[in-house]
Amino acid sequence: MSAVRAVERSSASPWQVAADYLSLTKPTIVGLLVATALAAMVAAAHGRPPLLAAVAVVVGGGLAAGGAHAINCWYDRDIDLRMSRTRRRPVPDGRIPARHALAMGIVMNAVAFVVLWAWANLLAASLALAATLIYVFVYTIWLKRSTPQNIVIGGAAGAIPPLVGWAAVTGGLDLTAWSLFLVIFLWTPPHFWALAQLIARDYRQADVPMMPVVTSASSTKRQSVGYAVATAAVSLVPYLTGDAGRLYLGGAVLLGVGLVALSVLDLRGRRWTVPLFAYSIAYLAALFTILAAGSLLT
Repeated sequence: MSAVRAVERSSASPWQVAADYLSLTKPTIVGLLVATALAAMVAAAHGRPPLLAAVAVVVGGGLAAGGAHAINCWYDRDIDLRMSRTRRRPVPDGRIPARHALAMGIVMNAVAFVVLWAWANLLAASLALAATLIYVFVYTIWLKRSTPQNIVIGGAAGAIPPLVGWAAVTGGLDLTAWSLFLVIFLWTPPHFWALAQLIARDYRQADVPMMPVVTSASSTKRQSVGYAVATAAVSLVPYLTGDAGRLYLGGAVLLGVGLVALSVLDLRGRRWTVPLFAYSIAYLAALFTILAAGSLLT
């Protein structure tokens, strides 16, 4: 660490330090993941889920996801330093020691496992831990730097929270639960590849083989269309299994049409990539909100 960075770190206020440590958890992403788990809980309970289990999912799920992100920040500090989007993160910028990020992530996941086991059940706790292990070992350490399919396979980690929520209520997993997993799993490529197209130069500079870096933008866009169609189709399963009603069906159809339409429009050029990326975030949030609302209102 440079002398300038050392002085900056020593003069940072407690609030700045706390904000840096919080940023390691990527709280915006954690919020979306926890929201999908809670929506799945509401659907599984066909109404209000048990309060203690809901608290366990919010606290335990948030700690597990945040801890996984902290470990990711520890491992990826070298490539983060080479990307303009990430070089000012606390670890590559020298504001937080790398070992602190690693320790923080491990402790958070240990606490998350205990919380979910004690207040929900062992299956929910094990699924949350599995999500962290996939994200850290499969995506971050193995796939991210070795294959353009990194986000496709590694995206399974981000798709597990609905399983955690479902298991916390029912103690098991069924077709509806797995369909919610597949929605996020299939949604991840068009969502993340839209971002990757926008920052392809960063990934190229860091030697990270994201799809738009190793193949053409048009090829990436065509694959995104396929995943968008699959996402829209799988999103109908909760209605077909009887775990969601007509409100959800209508919302899923409209949202799915929007996702597919924007991914098709993105084939026409880069000007549609930003709208696709923004809509993909809104799509997931809205779909799971409607899923929960439908269960609460019926």
